[in-house]
Amino acid sequence: MSTQDKRIREFAYQIWESEGKPEGQEARHWEMASKLAEAEALAPKKAPKATGSKTPASKPAAGAKTLNGKAAEPKAKTTKAKPAAAASVIAPGEKAAEKKPRAPRKPPAA
Repeated sequence: MSTQDKRIREFAYQIWESEGKPEGQEARHWEMASKLAEAEALAPKKAPKATGSKTPASKPAAGAKTLNGKAAEPKAKTTKAKPAAAASVIAPGEKAAEKKPRAPRKPPAA
């Protein structure tokens, strides 16, 4: 079995599980999985993020600011906080917590 077939099998299984393990949907799940695997194979590969700088410290980049003949330290990147909606994502197969209905409003006193 090729790696592509293994990847399609993994995708098909994930689809089957996410739909609640229905019977008789194998062909549809396999077709969906093969399309996903093909798209994954055609997608450009992202290079892993490097932890250190790729440029040597002795040679500052063109246009880099120098201080006493040494390359200036790059500013630290600030990370943005995730939006509140990202915390409320529900995984497939899990049920959302049901909200309690609000009590009806009382009419204003006259």
